[in-house]
Amino acid sequence: MIDVMFSVIKEGEGKEGEEEEKENFGKLEFTLDYNFTDNQLIVGILQAENLAAMDMGGTSDPYVKVYMLPDKKKKFETKVQRKNLCPVFNETFIFKIPYQELGGQTLVLQVFDFDRFGKHDVIGQISIPMNSVDLAQPLHEWRDLVGGEKEEVEKLGDICISLRYVPTAGKLTINIMEAKHLKAMDCGGLSDPFVKVVLQHQGKRLKKKKTTVKQNTLNPYFNESFSFEIPFGQIQKVQVLITVYDYDKLGSNDAIGKVWIGFGASGVGLRHWSDMLANPRRPVAQWHALCPEEEVDEALKKPLR
Repeated sequence: MIDVMFSVIKEGEGKEGEEEEKENFGKLEFTLDYNFTDNQLIVGILQAENLAAMDMGGTSDPYVKVYMLPDKKKKFETKVQRKNLCPVFNETFIFKIPYQELGGQTLVLQVFDFDRFGKHDVIGQISIPMNSVDLAQPLHEWRDLVGGEKEEVEKLGDICISLRYVPTAGKLTINIMEAKHLKAMDCGGLSDPFVKVVLQHQGKRLKKKKTTVKQNTLNPYFNESFSFEIPFGQIQKVQVLITVYDYDKLGSNDAIGKVWIGFGASGVGLRHWSDMLANPRRPVAQWHALCPEEEVDEALKKPLR
């Protein structure tokens, strides 16, 4: 009898332990609506509650990424809400998909914690197989987030840049040397890349320059130099923003990726700048991995010291 009672207690304790181990990632409020006239799936990201804290200070900088599987062709992102575990987004995104093709797709709503200095961590996600939703009427729901896999970072390519500063002349020379393994932006699997160099001082744009366009290549060779006059007293606060674009004759040029070097940068961008300052009058070359343009722009909005 004692043995039986003991086993029952042990079983109950095990269940409690399992419940305690169930992690809470928070929940997300969203809407779904389908416009049959225009073949549009309209996704509303309203707000989140009780998100997991991912930062050291016990908070997070959340944003939501919205995309369809399996193709992942079109991705949307909400704005980042700073230091907020119950953020309000109120943003709407539209996927143009014929109704007959929707059934085989899955909508993913993935909540990330924005990290200026590294990979963005997944807080949690919701996956909605479209064949499980009745789109005859709008859907408005709160759902619990579940643990999500880290999304593989898309490779945008690398760029080699040489920096040289002559303190006595107050002259900064930036040489755009070459790029490799750029993301293909054109239908034929190639791109027409060129590079834009923007010089900023304490966030204020000073000058910008552009390289020539290289046709039909993912591995362009530029070797183009640009010189700027920067007094020695200002060089510590200078930012160099380098964006690789795909030239488009008919529409707007698409950004392939961006690099931030100098004041406020981190990682390779800061180290390259420090190496240049430590070696006056000598050119210092360095390869940089391109980052998404919106990611760099978001990081630049943070106050710098």
